[in-house]
Amino acid sequence: MQTQKIKDSEQNNILTVNNLKKFFASNEGLSRLLKGPTYVQAVNDISFHLKQGETYSLVGESGCGKSTTGRTILRLLESTEGEVFYKQNNIFEFNQKDLRNMRKQIQMIFQDPFSSLNPRKRVGSILEEPLKIHNIKSKEERKKIVFEVMERVGLQREHYYRLSHEFSGGQRQRIGIARALVVNPEIIVCDEPVSALDVAIQAQIINLLQSLQKELNLTYLFISHDISVVRHISDRIGVMYLGKIVEEGNTDDIINNPLHPYTQGLLSAVPQANTNNKPERIEIKGEIPSPINPPNGCVFHTRCPYVMDICKSQIPKEIIKENGRKVSCHLYN
Repeated sequence: MQTQKIKDSEQNNILTVNNLKKFFASNEGLSRLLKGPTYVQAVNDISFHLKQGETYSLVGESGCGKSTTGRTILRLLESTEGEVFYKQNNIFEFNQKDLRNMRKQIQMIFQDPFSSLNPRKRVGSILEEPLKIHNIKSKEERKKIVFEVMERVGLQREHYYRLSHEFSGGQRQRIGIARALVVNPEIIVCDEPVSALDVAIQAQIINLLQSLQKELNLTYLFISHDISVVRHISDRIGVMYLGKIVEEGNTDDIINNPLHPYTQGLLSAVPQANTNNKPERIEIKGEIPSPINPPNGCVFHTRCPYVMDICKSQIPKEIIKENGRKVSCHLYN
């Protein structure tokens, strides 16, 4: 395993993402008009880090690049540019053996609890599969580990023998969580883990994830389009728009004092129980531009209520404020 040099300030991070890009080649539509290759700029030069035991959330509208970020970090997709360090080791430099070992430490919970489970396999077989792949313990010991993890996530022993189609959506997501936990990882990438569930079941799964984090000292990269969910589970939040992180900070700072107009719009759209203290609504109008041909300057300027001439031509620099708060907006230059 190759060890890369990272900055002193990043030594204590369990995961560090530097200038990550993921572009997809497109051979349709605009490519034909321009008579050359064009690219979907799904993730465009983002950087963030995770500390041991915290929850860092990426939030933004569908199509902003959140899930692509998670999959690229795990090398389920290969990056276009950038670096991702697990502790001090660059994941993008790993050979197949190193990558297999890394995947014991970084697991993923997928968005759809229906399609992420093999309908032909019984739950016991699904949960034992990661242990077999990584050659962990004997057959009897693997079964014992699976029973312990099932109990931890709220599943019964008799569920071991059932097929996945016999379960509700919430139970299937518990199976997905158990599958991620069974190899005893340090980091779990939670890719929209509650978006397909009813609101009451969402709360149960969020509470389960929080209790597991405290019990096992897990670190979460939590991906969601719902900022009302993110506010309850996150220590820090990164707000994504069109492949870029436009604002980052502690959860309380982001929720109570959003700086970027896009963050303000996301929070303004959340229903409020107390309408007397509800802040002035900031409406985000228009459609998200195509990631094949993103706007010049600030990517949000086509929908921003405070747009200025400079926004249309110059990319805003990242401004670092108190408590490590970061915002990329010409309003603060």
